[in-house]
Amino acid sequence: MSVEIKICGLMTPDAVDVALDAGADYVGFVFFPPSPRHLGFEAARTLGARARGRAKKVALSVDADDDLLAASIEALEPDILQLHGKETPERVVMVRTRFGLPVMKALPIEIRSDLSPIRLYADVADKLIFDARAPREATRPGGLGKSFDWTLLAGLNPGVPYMLSGGLDASNITEALRITGVPAVDVSSGVECAPGVKDLDKIRAFIRTVREATGAGVRKVASNA
Repeated sequence: MSVEIKICGLMTPDAVDVALDAGADYVGFVFFPPSPRHLGFEAARTLGARARGRAKKVALSVDADDDLLAASIEALEPDILQLHGKETPERVVMVRTRFGLPVMKALPIEIRSDLSPIRLYADVADKLIFDARAPREATRPGGLGKSFDWTLLAGLNPGVPYMLSGGLDASNITEALRITGVPAVDVSSGVECAPGVKDLDKIRAFIRTVREATGAGVRKVASNA
């Protein structure tokens, strides 16, 4: 089976190039000032141009207003918007309608009842991403390097494409894939040496491990030319 890979929170040309050369299907860029991975618009413009035509570009935001979304879209020219906050299904519809781009909605998972909103968002989002629920004291959403009980996703069929996120790295991704059978995975802190600082060898190792675990080998990626 072929599993899509998203490397998120990219901030430097080197990290983008390594993710692309290693065969990432998606490259994610964060527009959320509290995050150590927050990207300015000029940097987004430069890095987005580097990735154009080589992988799908994802603009991640958290409860952003229309002005921030418009500015990030203008800078990055993303292929898909990732809404990673408490956006309602109605807000997802508004964003898709106004900006004319596919939307991926993140849902926090900790216990089985956290799966109940899936049906609401599956009707309005183009893709879902299941991330670990942030600790109560956290100031940012997401797993923050922590995973959740992957057995909750075993046999899941949400009716739309979806990704697994939260605490993944090269050491556990094979087990995560075995348990969940997910069609796509997302990693950020699991390929870092410090918050917001990507480790190039960890990016390569993560992508290589996913490809080996799924029997896909190393995917060849077209050049920018």
